[in-house]
Amino acid sequence: MTVIATPFGFSSTAAQVAQGIDLTGRRVLVTGASSGLGAETARVLAGTGAAVTLAVRDTAAGERVAKDITATTGNGDLHVAHLDLTDPASVAAFTTAWTGPLHILVNNAGVMACPERYTQRGWEWQFATNHLGHFALATGLRHALAADGAARIVAVSSSGHQLSPVVWDDIHFAFRPYDPWLAYGQSKTANVLFAVEATRRWAQDGITANAVMPGAIYTNLQRHTEGGRGSGSVPSELIKTVGQGAATSVLLATSPLLDGIGGRYFTDCNETEVLDRRGAPLQGVARYALDPDNARRLWTLSEQLLADAG
Repeated sequence: MTVIATPFGFSSTAAQVAQGIDLTGRRVLVTGASSGLGAETARVLAGTGAAVTLAVRDTAAGERVAKDITATTGNGDLHVAHLDLTDPASVAAFTTAWTGPLHILVNNAGVMACPERYTQRGWEWQFATNHLGHFALATGLRHALAADGAARIVAVSSSGHQLSPVVWDDIHFAFRPYDPWLAYGQSKTANVLFAVEATRRWAQDGITANAVMPGAIYTNLQRHTEGGRGSGSVPSELIKTVGQGAATSVLLATSPLLDGIGGRYFTDCNETEVLDRRGAPLQGVARYALDPDNARRLWTLSEQLLADAG
């Protein structure tokens, strides 16, 4: 299997990656697009001519971002829709209301290292938000994605996945003491495993999914970290701007170099090395996060959790 390398790297911005890309007539959905990386991803994709839907919890904030994107790109084909990833009913309402094809889905929304919290169904909050909500969204939109014949899904993960595999026997911290970083880590591992299994299961529909480590960027995502063992340990020279942080997501969503490529993990706009032990800061993907058996197991488990919630 050839490792994907591109002309872009750490310092590349999303605007540079998208230069020359024309997505006129294409429909894009970005979750968590009311601020930070999601807003920048939506902005740059709108700049390519795509019709972009911002799926957000705070629709007022989403409308402000959409208005700003239209002002800066000249693209008026922006739409804002309410979506609460922790609520299966909200996700179901969103997917039911969607009509027509979907060409690009960017699963960008997320929470990081938040205090202990559970949904009404007893799901750990980070796993519910970062993985289960996006799983329900993607599976609910499968037919819309399949209509394109070459749709792409971008799963925004993190090097934080190296903090924990999916702990199958206690995903929701029913027995072990809650640790915000371990909870975050397993949810980000789940994002990568989703990309692996979605690509395998939906190959006949031409759907591919890849995972991305955007880098260390100061956004609202860090509001719970307080300099903990997450972003607080990142050397200053490895901190990216929001434009640089959105670059790899935009690359996976648009680059011809990714045609037909799925089930992989990218950092700094390039496929990264597979690790059996943690390496350099922010680099590499743990082998357990790409393991096809883990990916199948997570898919089955996720289907069961959502079915039980229904």
